[in-house]
Amino acid sequence: MTLRTAAAAIVLSVSAFASATASAAEIAPFEMAAFEKAQTDGKPIVVDIAAPWCPTCAAQKPIIEKLAADPAHADMKIFHVSFDDQKDVVRALNARMQSTLIAFDGAKETGRSVGDTNPASIAALFASTKGE
Repeated sequence: MTLRTAAAAIVLSVSAFASATASAAEIAPFEMAAFEKAQTDGKPIVVDIAAPWCPTCAAQKPIIEKLAADPAHADMKIFHVSFDDQKDVVRALNARMQSTLIAFDGAKETGRSVGDTNPASIAALFASTKGE
């Protein structure tokens, strides 16, 4: 492999990775300012309230990650709330327990679920953020 061929292969790999990540929903730790901006911007939002010790949360995580990777949710913001460390946020969102998912279309709450590990119903919750 020549140096030029190797460089071209690297550029193509980086480009493919960049477009793959560009088509995925953003998953970020919950910060009130970022959440409020996403609401003001009218973004589809899912708030994931989870705890590391929670087996239901662990079962939800790969479902959420798979949905986040779907290009249909590329403009979605997914905010992770630590049930143990962000009690003020948990209370502000009127959540009672970990494994709570809350969907928003901008500032309007479109649905919530607690303890759900069914991929189809979690997908429906994600879809509700876009009026689907």
